[in-house]
Amino acid sequence: MADINNIIKSCIIGDRNAQRTLYEMHRTRWYMVSMRYGKNISQAEDILQEGLIRIYTSLHQYNVEKSAFSTWSTRLIVNAALRYLKKHSWQNTFVEVYEASDIADHHETIYDKLAAKELTKLVQKLPMGYRIVFNMYCIEGYSHKEIAKNLNIAEGTSKSQLSKARRGIKKLIELQLIKSSNGKYR
Repeated sequence: MADINNIIKSCIIGDRNAQRTLYEMHRTRWYMVSMRYGKNISQAEDILQEGLIRIYTSLHQYNVEKSAFSTWSTRLIVNAALRYLKKHSWQNTFVEVYEASDIADHHETIYDKLAAKELTKLVQKLPMGYRIVFNMYCIEGYSHKEIAKNLNIAEGTSKSQLSKARRGIKKLIELQLIKSSNGKYR
């Protein structure tokens, strides 16, 4: 496999084969990020397209000393998703919370046990506000402070949305388990 830095340099000077190689190396990751933010395949494809444009036009700004390429490019896809969702009025999906002190931040190990594809399907079923915060916090690693700043919401709202997202996913998992057991444990 070619060195990622050489591929990026070739992409910057317009080498189509290098651009294709870069895409092939990261397409699954980028698509999965897009799917987590999009409500359906069509939205995910729109998000991915915007993200790819941003990645390829910003390659000259990538700094190998600051982060891995996969981290940098994933952040661009997330930002493309947030721009897409903002353009489509997702802000109305957040309910401000002025006090979120009753919300515990427990690590849910069940998320680690789910396959990425299954988790993506469950996350897509969440309301938009829950889904965005869940993705940013649990998947992308943003802090509540960063989420609040990026989404222009209160930090407590971010915490509340995450808590509700976790409860929603837990409920969806329970429903899926009940459905798959088909009444065997009554």
